[in-house]
Amino acid sequence: MHKYPPKFAGHDWSAEIKNLYDKFPELKVIYSGSSLLRLFKGKGDLSRRRITYNLPGLSLREYLLYNEKLNYPSIHLEELIGNHVDIAGDIVTKIKIIPQFNEYLDHGYFPFYNEAPEHYFDRLKDVISVILENDVPAVIDAPYITSVKLKKLLAVIAESAPVTPNLSLIRSELYIADHRTLLKYLNWLDFAELITLLGKEARGNQILRKPEKIYLNNPNLMQLLSSLPDRGNLRETFFVNQTGYLHDVKYPDQGDFYIDDKFIFEVGGKNKGAGNLKNLPDIYLALDNIEIGFGKTIPLWLFGFLY
Repeated sequence: MHKYPPKFAGHDWSAEIKNLYDKFPELKVIYSGSSLLRLFKGKGDLSRRRITYNLPGLSLREYLLYNEKLNYPSIHLEELIGNHVDIAGDIVTKIKIIPQFNEYLDHGYFPFYNEAPEHYFDRLKDVISVILENDVPAVIDAPYITSVKLKKLLAVIAESAPVTPNLSLIRSELYIADHRTLLKYLNWLDFAELITLLGKEARGNQILRKPEKIYLNNPNLMQLLSSLPDRGNLRETFFVNQTGYLHDVKYPDQGDFYIDDKFIFEVGGKNKGAGNLKNLPDIYLALDNIEIGFGKTIPLWLFGFLY
């Protein structure tokens, strides 16, 4: 594969790839990039000619495999729900899962932790800075002041995530002109996978709609950006992160999460009950600090085996 010289590293090659595709239909071109935003910029020209794969951070299952602690296949959500007792029982005979789960919440989402554990969060800061200072301006032609406001917006979200947003208050604090501009900022952060916007509709229909709830994208970002991460917030962030890659996650009228328009989940500590939701036919509990569940009570960590 041809490797372009460094001085062309920031060039948008979509037009050149399109010409190659048209002239040599048998040729297969594989290209990659670390920036979702920059790759998305050239999507239009190649929309009928390419297949796009988005590589998320490590799931809990992949974290265990990557660190040679456990090799276990991924589990479909329906299988997990219907057979979670046997699956969890099998896994806990092979590994002490709760300590591994806690490690994952702290530093397991990005594989570069192993390269220099003591510098993990410094490198994570650098990743965020590159996204906000280079990637976003390159894609949306934004002035420097926009990246500054995006940093402040991310900081505001981090201190209270998951949060039901008060858009008027956020606008006032950050001196953002109007609701539409603020919603654009939120959608840029969501697309860059720094936050997750949860609404009552599918994510593709949420553009410029007020989100019902805002989460940081993954628990490791919470550990970095929150001054004192709350365990309950970490649980919810883990759940929406791990389920959201393969499934449609919405904010329900009752419960914490609505998955694939079918399953309602409440997320909490090991003593949490369903409360007044217990009579709903498709309500399930995803609980922390339990190795094996029962009935409709499923260990929270097991949702880290979906991919």
